[in-house]
Amino acid sequence: MRESRHFPGGTWLALRIGFIWAAILVALVLASARSEKVQSLADYIAAICAQPLRPPPAQEALYVSETIGAMTKMMIDMGIRPSGDVDADFVAMMVPHHQGAIEMAQAELRYGRNEPLRRMAQEIIVTQLQEITAMRLSLGQTLPPSAPSSGQTSSPAIRDSKLDAATLVREP
Repeated sequence: MRESRHFPGGTWLALRIGFIWAAILVALVLASARSEKVQSLADYIAAICAQPLRPPPAQEALYVSETIGAMTKMMIDMGIRPSGDVDADFVAMMVPHHQGAIEMAQAELRYGRNEPLRRMAQEIIVTQLQEITAMRLSLGQTLPPSAPSSGQTSSPAIRDSKLDAATLVREP
């Protein structure tokens, strides 16, 4: 667990709650796969979405919309059909999980104002991209083709995450 020096008052714990929910959902999916009646990930998402949420404040609506979209896409994309290759299945589930973290971090960079959290969001983007690349290479998968953009060299994992340099730089 990361030191709390960046986030006094337990803010780091609050950030991890979203990831804990994702882990719970994955555990439920795995548990259901062992039961006689296998339910789909869509059933779990539908059950969660059936719970009414209060609307966010207007200034937070775009952020909430983007993060909910990222989490929903992540959960759907993590719902794989087992291939018989545990390693390939692990990567197939972890890449969308990491991609979801990247997209949520990008939303923090677009809408957040807390500089320590924004720095952490940048770290999340970098480390998750590195891990996606490492997992794919470990399986011998080819990375998406790379092409430099606007005078900068861009890694295939960055393009794959729909990240651009403007996302990491906040205008004054």
